This record gives sequence, structure tokens and C-alpha cells, in this order.
Amino acid sequence: MLSSKLNNVGVVILAAGKGTRLNCVDKPKVMCEIGSRPIASYFVATLENIGFSPAQIVMVVGFYKEKITEYFGDRVSYVVQEELKGTAHAAFTGMKQLPENISTVLVVNGDDSAFYSAQTISDFIERHLENKAVISVLSAEIDSPVSLGRMVRHADGRVEIIEKEYLTEEQAKLKEISTGTFCFDRKWFEGMFPSMPPLRKLGEYGLPTALAMAINASLKTQVVKLKDNKEWFGVNTPAELEEANKRKNSI
Repeated sequence: MLSSKLNNVGVVILAAGKGTRLNCVDKPKVMCEIGSRPIASYFVATLENIGFSPAQIVMVVGFYKEKITEYFGDRVSYVVQEELKGTAHAAFTGMKQLPENISTVLVVNGDDSAFYSAQTISDFIERHLENKAVISVLSAEIDSPVSLGRMVRHADGRVEIIEKEYLTEEQAKLKEISTGTFCFDRKWFEGMFPSMPPLRKLGEYGLPTALAMAINASLKTQVVKLKDNKEWFGVNTPAELEEANKRKNSI
């Protein structure tokens, strides 16, 4: 049971994004509302239901951070990502804020996690711990993943997360994506990050690179597929925000 191991698990919620495509001029993306509540509030409530304490939940904030801290108060802990250097940099920044006893870290995007169930998150962490992986990735099968990278499974068993800009014509036909939700062995990630290469063209540090580095080092990795693909929903455009509202209102 996860409850007996929960004390050594922490969570980093990435919440520093601006939400440019959502026209978020006066609040961070995760504070856009679905079902009359901020997007990020649903996942925080899920973590509380699982049994995580405020010290175990670190929210990485930046753009209009006071909007987040005012809303969540002492329900979570906070750290500021002074420079937006990518998801891996944000995860590293958040990890450093967690208590020393935390050895396993769940990293989640605050803008696409509103529909995750407590059971799904608990099971994902449980499988990560059981398999003693240094990194676990939660994937999903999406009908129209046009604007997303893909999980590419090679014949030799290797798995890659390939960003949409670099997909071949064949890879673009795949429907399995990374949800951006990861579980990490904290010691490994913190030791690995300083040597992580930045993403080509972007100059940022991305979490998919961590998977590649672990595989190249012949370390234990795993991909866990969502049982219900509707539990992952990315909110990046006004149309997706509207769709998320419809989903929440129908639950």
C-alpha cells in the first residue's frame, strides 16, 4: 500500500508558465478556471485526498506568483523559478525545496492534471516504487496528438519521447504521448541534472532528456499507460479551456 511509503514521497507541481496562448495577462496559466475553480486546484485537492502534507507538495511558481500563493496559502509549499529554463530545470528547482527525507518525487504539470484521479496517481507512484525505477513516465493514447510529441517504442525495447518538431512522417502517425507526468528517484535526478544537455534550438532543459539519459546509462526505466486516457487533458488554447469546462461540468 502506498500509504505506508508516503512519508518518503514528494510532489513538484510545475506552475510557473505564462499561458500566452490563453491570453493570461494578469494571472498564471494554472489559475485559469475550469468549473469555476483554478485548474491547479483540482490536482492539489487530489494530492490532499491521497494524504500528502503541505511540506511534501512544492509548487514551482513564477509569473504572477502572488495569485497562486494567495489562493493556495499554506496548503502547499512554494519555490520561485527565477528564469524559465524548461521543465527539467523547474523540476530540479522544486526538488531542492523538498524535505531531506524525500527520496521519490512525482513531477506534474499544473495545467494538465485537473482530471487525474487519486487512484491513478497512487497506482503510478506504487508501480514506480515496486519496480525500483530511476524514472517512470505516464503515457496516454490521444486521438489527435497533432501538437504534441510522441512516445516512440523501438524494436530493441528502447522508448523515446520525441518532440513534435523532430518527428518523422511515420512517428507522427503514432498516438501515444507522454503526459509530462514523471516519477523520479530524487538522488539520481539531482545528481544527473547538472550534466543534462539543453534541448536543441530551444536552449531549455526538458524532462524527456532525463529519460534518454537514464536509458543511455542502462538504468531502470518504465512507461506506464493511463487506463483512462480522459484523465489527461492539456489546456493550452481557449478552445481547450472551453472543452475542459464542459468535461468538468459533466462529471
